Amino acid sequence: MGIVNITPDSFSDGGIYFGCDAALGHARKLIEEGADILDVGGESTRPGALPVSAEEELERVIPVIEGLSGTHIPISLDSFKPEVIRKALAAGASMINDINALQHPDALVAVVESNAAVCLMHKRGNPQTMQEQPTYQDVVAEIMHFLRSRIEAAENAGIARSRIVVDPGFGFGKTLAHNLALLRDLGSFNKLGVPLLAGLSRKSMLGAITGRNVEQRDFASVAAALLAVQRGAKIVRVHNVRATVDALKVWQTVNGVNVIKHG
Repeated sequence: MGIVNITPDSFSDGGIYFGCDAALGHARKLIEEGADILDVGGESTRPGALPVSAEEELERVIPVIEGLSGTHIPISLDSFKPEVIRKALAAGASMINDINALQHPDALVAVVESNAAVCLMHKRGNPQTMQEQPTYQDVVAEIMHFLRSRIEAAENAGIARSRIVVDPGFGFGKTLAHNLALLRDLGSFNKLGVPLLAGLSRKSMLGAITGRNVEQRDFASVAAALLAVQRGAKIVRVHNVRATVDALKVWQTVNGVNVIKHG
């Protein structure tokens, strides 16, 4: 899953793809590099990020989704707002990547009324507060319980299990110790019976480990993606698609497994 941030304040790329033309150019480059899915987002959810209105988010994402309609690559919308979800699905998005795990009733209804896939993610708090001393008794067990409950809620609302993906939410209300515990025990989430998405690319946990600034974390990001796939992740959400694809091709060839669908 290649990341297409259409925001002026993204933590990872400094807003260099802000604007429709820049975002479309970047998206097409990610496809050439081997992306199987593009994740389009119009609101930063990095720690400390300020919210934007649905209107502003729509102005950012809809032209890009429409502009990618002829690429034949599934488009995921990274949003939790019901209005944005509905209009993005109408514009051609085929997956919703919701950091709130469809806890907003209208967001749940919007996905139910479509044929779209959905990623249900765990987070603690909101972007303004989520890194203020997050605590867990057992981070893996608590997040497992949350994701299981959201899968049940989605299924009870009419979303088939075959449409559901889960994401433990690395960096969303977790300390470095929490993130490391999740990565070490990531295979446990396969017990939920749905595909697992891991989003570790360029995140602060990798900066804490390596001492590298965000723009220097691609090597660490590739290593983290490979570790996630080894532990059962079916989708890795990344900035550097080419490097990640190459690493996974080596891993696939050595182990005789099929993890690469494209490129």
